Amino acid sequence: MDKYSFLNAANTAFFADLYDQYLQSPDSVEPSWRAFFQGFDFGLESADGSGETIYIEKDSGDTAVAVPENLQKEFQVVRLIDAYRTRGHLFTKTNPVRERRKYHPSLALENFGLSQGDLNTVFNAGEIIGVGPNTLSNIIVHLEQIYCDAIGIEYMYIRNPEERQWIQDRVNFNTNRTKFSTDQKKHILKKLNQAVSFESFLHTKYVGQKRFSLEGGESLIPALDALVEKAAGMGVKEFVMGMAHRGRLSTLTNIFGKSPKDIFSEFDGKDYEEAVFDGDVKYHLGWTSKRKTDSGKAINMNIAPNPSHLETVGAVVEGITRAKQDKYYKDNISQVLPIVVHGDAAIAGQGLVYEIVQMAQLDGYKTGGTIHIVVNNQIGFTTNYLDARSSTYCTDVGKVTLSPVLHVNADDAEAVVHATNFALDFRMNFGRDVFIDLLGYRKYGHNEGDEPRFTQPKLYKAIAKHKNPRDIYAAKLISEGIINHDHVSDLEKEYKASLEEELEDSRKQEKTVITPFMQDEWAGFTRVQEDEMMEVVDTTYSKEALTEIAEVITKLPSDKKFLRKIERLIDQRHKMFFEKDQLDWAMGELLAYGSLLKEGYDVRMSGQDVERGTFSHRHAVVKVEDSEEEVLLLNNLKGEQGDFYIYNSLLSEYGVVGFDYGYAMASPKSLAIWEAQFGDFSNGAQIMIDQYISSAEDKWKLQNGLVMLLPHGYEGQGAEHSSARMERYLQLCAKDNMFVADVTTPANMFHLLRRQMKATYRKPLIIFTPKSLLRHPKVVSSVEEFANGSFQTVIDDPVAKAKDTKTLVFCTGKFYYDLLEEKEKLDRNDVALVRLEQLFPLPAKEMDTLIKKYKATDVVWAQEEPRNMGALSHILMHYDDASSFRFASRRPYGAPAAGSATRSKRRHQEVIDFVFDKTKDNQRRKRK
Repeated sequence: MDKYSFLNAANTAFFADLYDQYLQSPDSVEPSWRAFFQGFDFGLESADGSGETIYIEKDSGDTAVAVPENLQKEFQVVRLIDAYRTRGHLFTKTNPVRERRKYHPSLALENFGLSQGDLNTVFNAGEIIGVGPNTLSNIIVHLEQIYCDAIGIEYMYIRNPEERQWIQDRVNFNTNRTKFSTDQKKHILKKLNQAVSFESFLHTKYVGQKRFSLEGGESLIPALDALVEKAAGMGVKEFVMGMAHRGRLSTLTNIFGKSPKDIFSEFDGKDYEEAVFDGDVKYHLGWTSKRKTDSGKAINMNIAPNPSHLETVGAVVEGITRAKQDKYYKDNISQVLPIVVHGDAAIAGQGLVYEIVQMAQLDGYKTGGTIHIVVNNQIGFTTNYLDARSSTYCTDVGKVTLSPVLHVNADDAEAVVHATNFALDFRMNFGRDVFIDLLGYRKYGHNEGDEPRFTQPKLYKAIAKHKNPRDIYAAKLISEGIINHDHVSDLEKEYKASLEEELEDSRKQEKTVITPFMQDEWAGFTRVQEDEMMEVVDTTYSKEALTEIAEVITKLPSDKKFLRKIERLIDQRHKMFFEKDQLDWAMGELLAYGSLLKEGYDVRMSGQDVERGTFSHRHAVVKVEDSEEEVLLLNNLKGEQGDFYIYNSLLSEYGVVGFDYGYAMASPKSLAIWEAQFGDFSNGAQIMIDQYISSAEDKWKLQNGLVMLLPHGYEGQGAEHSSARMERYLQLCAKDNMFVADVTTPANMFHLLRRQMKATYRKPLIIFTPKSLLRHPKVVSSVEEFANGSFQTVIDDPVAKAKDTKTLVFCTGKFYYDLLEEKEKLDRNDVALVRLEQLFPLPAKEMDTLIKKYKATDVVWAQEEPRNMGALSHILMHYDDASSFRFASRRPYGAPAAGSATRSKRRHQEVIDFVFDKTKDNQRRKRK
C-alpha cells in the first residue's frame, strides 16, 4: 500500500506528538490522521501476540500496512504517557498513614507493549513532556515525579484544550514541584509551627474541651497563608472563606489574625456582654479582619459563621462573594476570592455540595472560581471512608464542572503549598473552580473527648506513632542544612510565650465580647427589638415619581418585536395605571422594585422561574420574539438608579436560599429576594431556615434582610401545592428574629417591600404570597394607596358597622376573599372580617383595639389550613385572649390538603360554613 510508505521515513517525533493530540482530543486531529490512528488502535486491540501491530482500515476490514517497529514503540510510549496523565493519580504516595488501595491495570510497562529491554532506548515521545528525546527510563522517572509522587492530579477529563495544555505545561516545567528559597522554606516551617503549637497549647490549657483540632492536617495553615499572600500579589482584594469546625480556631488565629485572647475568653465560657444575645460555640463564630500581607498589600478577610450542619456555609460564602463582586468589583470579579474548606465525609455525603458546584458557571451565581480545600481525615466521625462514599475520591463531585483536582500528602508541606499556588494560578487564569484534597489524618476522635480506637484501632495505632507535619518538615530542613536542631524549639517557645500572655490578658476580662461579622458593610444599621419592629416606617413615594416608573415599565421598545400576548399584557398594565387606576399584584411588585431602584437600592431576585413567575404574573424579563434577547424594563428607568438583577435559578432550594442569604448578608442596601416555585418547596432549604434565617442574629449578631416569597393558598391543587407550611415559620418566631406576613392587597405588598429597605435595621421577611389572587378582580389598589399609604399590619373590615357586628372574624391571606364572597352571598352585615397582614411580630395592640371597637360576643380565628397547621397555634401562643376565640379550620391532618379536588372543596366549604354558623362545627366527627 504505497499511500503509507512514508511511515518508514517520517520523523517519529512528529507522529508521537500527533498521536498524543489524538489521544487527548480525537476531533482536534485532521480527519485522515484521525482515521489512521483509529486504525492503529483497532489493530493494537486485534494484535495476535506476535509483537507486530498492524494498521487496519476499520471500515473495510482490509489490512493496510504493518506499522514499523520504531514507530509502533513511539506510539506505545505515548500511550504510557497518556496513562500517567489519566491514571497516575491512582498510584501516588499521598496517604501519610496507610497503604493506598490497589488499582488495575497498573502502569507497568508490559501493559503498554513495552519491556525492560526498552528502558535504555531513546524515544522522541519525550518531547511531549518537555524532556526532549530521552531514554524510556528517564521518561518514566519524569512521569513518576509529576504524577505519582506526593501530588496526584486529575485533569484529563477537562474538555477545554487550552486548560488541559496549561496544566501539562505547568507540571512538565517543574515536575509538579516548586523549588522554594531558604526564606520561603523557613516561612513554611514557621506557619507549621504555629499550627502545631496552637493546638498543643489548647490541649494542655483546656483539657478535654471540644476544639476540633487540626492535628494531622496542620499543613492547611501554610497552604492558606501561601494562598492569601500569592493572591494578594495577583490583585485579590478580598477573601471570603467558609469552613466547618475542624481547624477553625487555628485558622482564625494564624491566618485571619483573631486575637488568641478572644478565643481563650470563649474557651473559659464567660457570659456575653449583651443580655439579648445568646451567642454560639467558639468554633462556629465568624470573623472579619483587615490586614496587610507580608508584602504590604492591604486585604479584607472574612470567614463566615457556620452551624454544625456541614457544607451549609459553602452556599453562604458564594452569595457573600457575589454580592461583593456586584457592588465593588464588576469590572474584575477575580479580585474577590471564595475559599471553601471541606471535610472528606461532608463533601462526599452532603448533596448541597453538588448544588453549589452546579452554580459555578451560571450567570446568576458564578463567582469567578472557588478554591475548594478538603481537610481529608479519611474518616467521618466513626465512619470509615469505604462506608462513606461509592466514588473513588471524596472530591469526585468536582468533575461535574470539569474542575482539576489535586490530591496531596498533607505531611509534605512543600507539596501542599505548591498545590495551593497551582490551584490559585488556574483560578486566576480561567475563572474556574479547583479542588485540593489534603490527605492527612485526625489525631484524636471526632472531638477531643472521643475515643477513636473503638472503631479504628489499627489506624489509630499507626497515627499514635506518626510524627506531626512540622517535625517531619523540620527534619527535612535540618538534613538540607537550612536550620539547626534548636530552630524549631526556639520557634515553639517564642510562639507559646505569646499565647501565655494572651491567656493571662483574657482572664482579666469578665465578659466575652463578640465582634459582628462584616461590620463595615453594616455601618449605619442598628439592631432592634420587637417594639421597634412595630414602629411605622415611612414608605410613601410621590405620584409623580411613580408615574415616571410606570411610563417605563408599561411600554415595550418600539424597535423590537414581541409576542402578541406580551404586548397585550404590557398594554393592560399601562391601562391599569393611566386609565383605570386599579393596579394588580404584579404592578404592586414591579413598582416597589422600581421605586427602590430610583432611591439607589439594588434589587436582586432569584428562584425557580422568577423572571416570568411560576404563575405567569411577573414578566420582569420579556424576550424579543425572533432573537430571544432579554429586555429588563426596570433597568431602563430615567436618570440614576440601582441595578435590577433577576435570575431563574437551577432546580435547587437549599443551595440557592443559602446563596441569596449570603448575598443579603454582604449587601444590606440590596433588596435580596428568593421566591419558591410553590411555598412548600422551601422545606428543601429547611437547614438554612433553621440555622441561619431564624437564628443568626441571636447566635452571631447577624442581621439579614433576605425576603422569602412563598406562594400559599388552598385552591384544590393537592397536598404539595397548597400550603407553604406557614406553621413552621411561625413556630420559629421569637422576640425580634424576623417578620412574617400574609398580605392581601397590591398596595400593602408595595409598602411591605419598601419597608424592608427603608428601615434602619434588617430582619428576614417571610411573605406568604398569593396564587389565585394574582388576577382576582378585587385584589387591586389605587395609585393613591401606593403613593401615600403605608404598610398596614391589620386591615379592618371596610364596611362593617360596630353596632351591627355580632361576630368578629380574624383571618389572613387569600382566605379573606373566600369569606368575603360568602358574607356577600349571605348578606351578613353582622359579621366583620379583619385581616391580619403581619403575623409576626403579632399586632396585638391593633387586635385589642378592634375587639374593643366591635364588642362582638363571638370572636373567631378562621383559617383554611388544618387545625394542626396554619397560624392557629401561633395565635394561641402570642395572643393571650385567643384562648376565648372560636377556631374555624379544617380538621387536623397529616397532609396539608386532600388530593381530590372535590374533597378539598367540600372541606374548604365546611370551614366557611362554620365561620358563619357556629352550629356547623366541622371538627365533630360523624359517627357511622
